[in-house]
Amino acid sequence: MTRRGFLASSALAAATAQTLPVRHTTEADWWRKPSRWVNFFMVENDPPDFDSKFWFDYFRRIHADAARLTAGGTTAFYPTKIPFHQRSAWMGDTDPFGTLVSGCRALGMKIIARVDPHAVGEEAMQAHPEWIAVDAQGRKRPHDSTPGLWITCALGPRNFVFMTEVLREIMSNYDVDAVFANRWNGSGMCYCESCRRQFHDFAGIDLPRGEPVYHVPNLHPKDTPWYLYSRWVNLRLLELWDLWDRELRKINPHARYIPNMGGGLEIDMEEIARRATILTLDRQGRSGTTPPWAIGRSAKEFRAVSPGATLGASFSVGVEGGYRWKDSVQSGPEIQVWAGEGIANGLGLTLTKFCTTLYDRRWLPVEEEQFTWHYRSQKYLRNQASLVRVAMLDSPQTARFYRTRAVTDAHISGMYQALVEARIPFEFAHERFLDPTHLERYRLLILANAAALSDSQCGQLQEFVHRGGSLLATYETSLYDEWGIRRKNFGLADLFGVSYRGLEGPMKNSYARIESVAGGARHPVVQGFEGAERIVNSVYRVEVEAVTASAIVPLTLIPSYPDLPMEQLYPRIARTDIPLVYLREFGQGRVAYFPGDFDRTFWEFLLEDHGRLLKNAVLWAANEQQPVTVTGPGLLDVTVWRQEHSMTVHLVNLSNPMAMRGYFREFLPVGPLHLRVRLPEGQKAKRVSFLVGSAKPRVDEDGGDLRLTVPSVLQHEVVAVDF
Repeated sequence: MTRRGFLASSALAAATAQTLPVRHTTEADWWRKPSRWVNFFMVENDPPDFDSKFWFDYFRRIHADAARLTAGGTTAFYPTKIPFHQRSAWMGDTDPFGTLVSGCRALGMKIIARVDPHAVGEEAMQAHPEWIAVDAQGRKRPHDSTPGLWITCALGPRNFVFMTEVLREIMSNYDVDAVFANRWNGSGMCYCESCRRQFHDFAGIDLPRGEPVYHVPNLHPKDTPWYLYSRWVNLRLLELWDLWDRELRKINPHARYIPNMGGGLEIDMEEIARRATILTLDRQGRSGTTPPWAIGRSAKEFRAVSPGATLGASFSVGVEGGYRWKDSVQSGPEIQVWAGEGIANGLGLTLTKFCTTLYDRRWLPVEEEQFTWHYRSQKYLRNQASLVRVAMLDSPQTARFYRTRAVTDAHISGMYQALVEARIPFEFAHERFLDPTHLERYRLLILANAAALSDSQCGQLQEFVHRGGSLLATYETSLYDEWGIRRKNFGLADLFGVSYRGLEGPMKNSYARIESVAGGARHPVVQGFEGAERIVNSVYRVEVEAVTASAIVPLTLIPSYPDLPMEQLYPRIARTDIPLVYLREFGQGRVAYFPGDFDRTFWEFLLEDHGRLLKNAVLWAANEQQPVTVTGPGLLDVTVWRQEHSMTVHLVNLSNPMAMRGYFREFLPVGPLHLRVRLPEGQKAKRVSFLVGSAKPRVDEDGGDLRLTVPSVLQHEVVAVDF
């Protein structure tokens, strides 16, 4: 389309949009309907060359049912009347946003207006210096990427006054279904006059400086400057969230404000759960050593906070990395595996495109194929509940108050990797939601060094076991209270059957001896090590003393011994009676406690023996058949879901030399895979089908189980069972 043609059509669309009456036709629960999202973000010089016919035709072909479209904030793409809301210099008298809204509405799509308030130009800075963020030295912050722009303060009048007017204007003129705000929570610490004054009014002290520290001599963590700052930010952002949501609903009662949930938000999870109808994961892609299951982990974490919310994401077609190649295009297999992991873990399908100009068209057929498959299969992708029986505890207070976030994350990542390799489907449970209502569907909770737990949370976990649930815990779990203050003993000492004595490590050249139990056999936790008398030990361990004789001990310590010179390489103590795992039974419940950091060590070294040990411990503690069992070759992420009249098993093929570093270049098929699927109680299978492969499965029924073989999985297979 020529520039003149675009301007003419855009002017007509703008005139039409401005004369349309406000249409409060949005359904009350509209956010539950869309499942294929397009995040389509214009850049400032797009309007003259925007080929609307091409893009609307593409949205139609991929069956997109929702669009997030750039409207304003830093740059306005509609004829705003608000002073200092800078319009795109290339839009002239047109309305690019209005054109997009009209075209997407004609396709039946839900519309979310995207705003980004994090920067302003020179004119706005001069007129409103109070909008600009200030660094610790008192200097106003120029934008670190675009010369001529300035970083704004998120917690002052820029967002609370100016952006509130922008949101009102967008909703009044275009009656969109929601407004999404990117970078709404700021760009780091701000020391502007507004922040300094408001924080001092809140806490009675000045804003903290330097790196965050929560453990200060003679101060409880809740009284430290950094914790007080985090609480103030939490309250201020919640105030902003409520303000924007309230103002949007005054114009359209069914509209919503949707915050970007990336960027390390300082918001209490319970408060998020109370407000959120849509949660958007800002995990556009992976880079470096990010594993392909990372998007699935984020989905699990968000679902644990707000299981009733619709989960959206931002899957970018471009390369994600520190050098921010935002106009790049990722390989097809990498796009597919990232999105496939998201879909398998309950996310809708999303594509994110920055800039409407196509410098590289290779991603278009990849997304079209994936979106078309999703449309054909959507009946089986509208999940009502996960059917898993295992959950791992997500403990943000451990991440904040115990050692470093990196250490905490290494324990979680190691356990996560072990569960994926073991093909054990699982969810996350959040530390703030440990009541029976949230936990009743789980048989086993995994505490991967959940070090910081409150007395109340420990009590809830004890009640979970007494009701017949099981626990698997590692290392310093419950040794600290919720503020990261070390207890004299574990909060869960009664369940572990041990008391704390000290810490040891790093342990060089130390091993775990495999012991026989009653009758000379090996316990199930140490099965699969035939031919080995010992395996590599963890790097760190808690020294503990047993306080009960009821524990089963299939693994004991071989202490460190010299590794140089080679002539000295022999154990000084070949055998001890020091347990490296304590296994106990409480009625129907079981508890497995590892004093060592086997989960973190597994993440550091990825030793097969450690992965098998963790798998065995999970299966022993769960003490029941998993909802799906998969045997055969390959690295697979397995999830299992229930829909209104069906259930599905997702098999995502992660078997790839680039699974743990770099980007997928091709898919390597795996199979055959033999599945045993347990049907939900009271259900019978009417039909079983593959949603990707063309083969017709041969199914054998065995009581409440289905047995079938998947001949091959290239990227992602879904086994659908109609009831």
